[in-house]
Amino acid sequence: MLIHVIIVLVIVGILLWLINNYVPMDGKIKSILNAVVVIVVILWLLQAFGLLSGIGI
Repeated sequence: MLIHVIIVLVIVGILLWLINNYVPMDGKIKSILNAVVVIVVILWLLQAFGLLSGIGI
């Protein structure tokens, strides 16, 4: 379980880094994208560890 979470976090981090460095877009859009990804990852982690139930992500 823990290894699965770590692998997903590494993959998401690498993808976000690639998007931030190699996809040309406005700084505001990058900030919004980063915030959305962080919020989704936090919600996924809470659900994965059973602290958040009832939300289907």
